[in-house]
Amino acid sequence: MIGRIGILDVQPVVHCAAYPAKAVPGEEFQVSATVLREGHEMLGAGVVLTDPAGVRAPLVPMRELAEGTDRYGAQVAATSEGSWQFSVEAWGDPIARWQHDAAIKVPIGQDVELTLTEGALLFERAAARVKAGRQGGSPSAVQARATLTEAARQLTDTSIPAGQRLAAAGAPAVLAALAAFPLRDLLTRSASYPLVVHRKRALFSAWYEFFPRSEGAVVDPARRKPQSGTLQTAAKRLDAIAAMGFDVVYLPPVHPIGTTARKGRNNALVAGVHDPGSPWAIGSAEGGHDAIHPELGTLADFDDFVARAAELGLEVAMDLALQTSPDHPWVTKHPDWFTTRADGSIAYAENPPKKYQDIYPVNFDNDPEGIYAEVNDLVRHWMRHGVRIFRVDNPHTKPLRFWERLLADIARTDPDVLFLAEAFTRPAMMHALAAIGFHQSYTYFTWRNTVAELTEYLQELSGPAAPYMRPNFFVNTPDILNEYLQHAGPAAFQVRAVLAATLSPSWGVYSGFELWENVPLVPGSEEYLDSEKYAYRPRDWARAEATGASIGPFLAKLNAVRKAHPALHYLRNLRFHYSDQSDILCFSKRVSGESGGPDDIVLIVVNLDANQVREATIWLDSSALGLNAAAGFSVTDEVTGQTFRWGPANYVRLDPSVAPAHILTVQ
Repeated sequence: MIGRIGILDVQPVVHCAAYPAKAVPGEEFQVSATVLREGHEMLGAGVVLTDPAGVRAPLVPMRELAEGTDRYGAQVAATSEGSWQFSVEAWGDPIARWQHDAAIKVPIGQDVELTLTEGALLFERAAARVKAGRQGGSPSAVQARATLTEAARQLTDTSIPAGQRLAAAGAPAVLAALAAFPLRDLLTRSASYPLVVHRKRALFSAWYEFFPRSEGAVVDPARRKPQSGTLQTAAKRLDAIAAMGFDVVYLPPVHPIGTTARKGRNNALVAGVHDPGSPWAIGSAEGGHDAIHPELGTLADFDDFVARAAELGLEVAMDLALQTSPDHPWVTKHPDWFTTRADGSIAYAENPPKKYQDIYPVNFDNDPEGIYAEVNDLVRHWMRHGVRIFRVDNPHTKPLRFWERLLADIARTDPDVLFLAEAFTRPAMMHALAAIGFHQSYTYFTWRNTVAELTEYLQELSGPAAPYMRPNFFVNTPDILNEYLQHAGPAAFQVRAVLAATLSPSWGVYSGFELWENVPLVPGSEEYLDSEKYAYRPRDWARAEATGASIGPFLAKLNAVRKAHPALHYLRNLRFHYSDQSDILCFSKRVSGESGGPDDIVLIVVNLDANQVREATIWLDSSALGLNAAAGFSVTDEVTGQTFRWGPANYVRLDPSVAPAHILTVQ
């Protein structure tokens, strides 16, 4: 039933409050609602956040977002992790109505003393309410009470001209007191809505993916058998990853790999005798999802790897791929966990006409309780070995209710554990996975390349989807070599890195990106030639850096800028600006300064044509920047160190052979 004052369509509410909206500490988000009442009476509205301990934060006043819409909103932020609530309160505002009427009546001499006396009574009520309030003894409350009492006294002091008395009732100090302690008649509260506040890494992170078996691998034609890299040799790569400013190291599956129907180089149906197979074909006589591939080392080696990463400020993300090879122990122990075909064989994975004979999908409708218990134990096993982030492979091919239950159970005991959904699938499923609990989501970013595509997609992600879906922009993956990068030089890789790292608070690269590896298997394919999924791919990092054949230093600078500027830590603050050139994209991010300091404002201008110099005029939205662009301001390019003077309209020239983008910080 509707309250005395109507409070309708409160947002952000996810699926009728079945799931919580998401935030991290300090992240501002807008709470909005339609608030209305009968007649011409005036009203006020505000947002109240309630922390996990049940303590109400001070009311945050809401304002009408657009005149005449009855849609009110306010920016709020939770201060700590945990399960919060938010609600909207609305009330009749008799003082606002009195101020409106008095401003008309007093100047024309209509009912002057009666009107001022009525105002005095309202101010006396407001002062009495402060006295009775929970903060009645605080210094701010004492001052507000005195201010309102004095305003009431002056309104009835006939020795003062009526116009002066009315003006005194609208003085800044009086208005500030009323804003802090409003007189609220007919107070109405909405329902309380859930808000989950995760640790900041759920929103802001930089990921680096690499295959441990390739680091330190020896592939020498003179040798009969290639030698796999190990977790120990892979740990030597961590220093360079940390030096580039990444904070999450993601490992593809490190478990034993099956031999039955093993795939060969470039996904060949028949493997060579020394082909290592796909890490996603999990399970062999050496063990399953809870084991380490013997060629990589032992669980103790894994523990050492995680410990070394932690010393460098890195977290390890593990791949959670819930499928098996035909040799996995589950196949013998739990054959009912799979789908049996009419001929009695277990069904392997298919996406006709493609066949994946080396992988058996798990049938989650066969013994769902047994499968759930096994996976829950499996996740907690790796948690005990220091893993607090899981990248989930193809979650869209498993039931939603399975993930909803698993993620909720883990969150109850270990709310710091994060899950990234690798679900390149239809939008509805991607959004559903995010809503039911995944902390981050892969996106369509790799296939959004034009100004129009990027603008439209990012307006969706930073707007309607932002309360529940956090994007992670991977520039490439072992499966995806986007056409934009194929046969391109380093400028194209820099363009995509700048876009990913500044449009989204979380972004990632797959190893080899910094060397601009760009050769597809065949023209028109997004598969890499000699894909690392099926073969060792050792890289000579030292030689690449010595010869300048690496954009590693550029990625390091990019990550350093991200960490130094809080504006780039968030998503919902993204705003686009107009460019008169179709290949030039301009956008900005801004956050309020801490302790009253200046706002942090970052402007990014990117030339999307990595092969040509482009020039454009950029027209700025001053309101999005929170400054008077007409007055002019200074900006510094964080990549080149150049300083420019900017205003409402600005000429830019971007030569991709020099620098394909400006990352400008406002002074």
